[in-house]
Amino acid sequence: MTVRLELFLADEAATMQLGEDLALALQRGDLVALSGDLGTGKTTLARALIRAMADDPELEVPSPTFTLVQSYETRIPIHHLDLYRLSDAGELEELGLIEALQSGAALVEWPEKGRLSAGIQLALEHEREGRRAIFTGDAERLARIERSLAIRNFLREQGWEDAQRRYLLGDASPRGYEIVSLPGHNQRILMNSPRLNLGPAVRDGKPYAVIAHTAQTVAAFVAIAEILRAAGFAAPEIYAADLEQGFLLVEHLGDGTFLENGEPVRERYVAAAGLLAAIHKHRWPREIVTGKARHIIPPFDRDAMSIEVSLLTDWYVPYVTGTPASDEFRSEYEALWNAALDRIATTETSLLMRDFHSPNIVWRGGRQGNDRLGILDFQDAMIGPSSYDLASLAMDARVTIDRQLESATVASYIAAREAEGPFDKEMFELSYATMAAHRNSKILGGFVRLDRRDGKPAYLKHLPRIRNYVRRALEHPGLADLKEFYERHGLLAEPSA
Repeated sequence: MTVRLELFLADEAATMQLGEDLALALQRGDLVALSGDLGTGKTTLARALIRAMADDPELEVPSPTFTLVQSYETRIPIHHLDLYRLSDAGELEELGLIEALQSGAALVEWPEKGRLSAGIQLALEHEREGRRAIFTGDAERLARIERSLAIRNFLREQGWEDAQRRYLLGDASPRGYEIVSLPGHNQRILMNSPRLNLGPAVRDGKPYAVIAHTAQTVAAFVAIAEILRAAGFAAPEIYAADLEQGFLLVEHLGDGTFLENGEPVRERYVAAAGLLAAIHKHRWPREIVTGKARHIIPPFDRDAMSIEVSLLTDWYVPYVTGTPASDEFRSEYEALWNAALDRIATTETSLLMRDFHSPNIVWRGGRQGNDRLGILDFQDAMIGPSSYDLASLAMDARVTIDRQLESATVASYIAAREAEGPFDKEMFELSYATMAAHRNSKILGGFVRLDRRDGKPAYLKHLPRIRNYVRRALEHPGLADLKEFYERHGLLAEPSA
């Protein structure tokens, strides 16, 4: 379905801002057909869009009138085409436009010369002292643009209308993050978190996200941030929130990472383990009511644990074997996991962040104590085994953690807990191994799902690391039955070259 979107641009600054806002909405495969008479601002918009994509306000952006195409290695490759001198539409094939759209996006001036069918058409027309921008295109692409413009309106309401927006990162969910900058102010983070699409029912008439207790709105993030900050932990301050649209303007905690030269830094992982110990000593409310949001922290109950670990049978098994998991396989797998979870039914529980690993922890080395560690991405927090987040940290899904660093991280946590009083180390170690095996089994299936269902193949590169983590976790004697099952079915064998 073709839809239409219009807005008035009062001057050149507004045209440049539209180019920036459009840059934040583009994805691979997008083709923007840009048309308009001389003087309507096509060059101004194109230059602003490309500079925003490159995060370089001084980038030289020459007109591709004579070269026909100019390409830029940006967040996603952007290809700028000017077809004015195109003599025949058939020459488009020689320019490699189809191949370019497989990995990037394209901005095309004089699109009528190539008789292009574009998913996004943008016409600029003179209107009074300014110009009118008219978007037409398919509903999905224009919805992305409309949401980017809504973010600009949200910033306007906070007095940040003129802020520079730059892409920061996306994640495995539909959430996205931007850095917004305004002269005279510290940078802030814009969190763009649309209401969760629950998807189809998968078990007992319920969607996966409902069973797994995935947060459906940003209210969860706001509420968890409030209680973490109140307890003295370094979660972002929430400056402004639009819970209905899913926009947050929050504190930028810093740029420090857990890596140096691509390698994990022992001091930082050990410090994060100490932070977890402090979090798990705290008593957390189940219901949170703040000035901005109300939220009930869900339990990491058996249904949630079961649906998460089933990702391995639903997605990973067909990926590695070429055939769906049989009913017999599923039945034995579920029985073994239920038995394993029964063995840790009495383990200690606390607040678990769910993805407590390097991408979601900011290292702030110039600070002291727990303030050195900024905590991010906790909207899906639950009450469950305190060992879970330690397993997430010590077997970091995005970074290869060797046995020595894993042992140091776990030892740091246990020492901190034992220093505070009685601590059941034996039960905790079984719980840690069980949650590590559970989490990494879930991730094997989840990363394949991101590839097969969501078109995000980059996650597959992590599978060898995750398989190794599962093998390591299953070495605990209390998981011998699960280890035998995984080995019998060759689930963790590395594929032959």
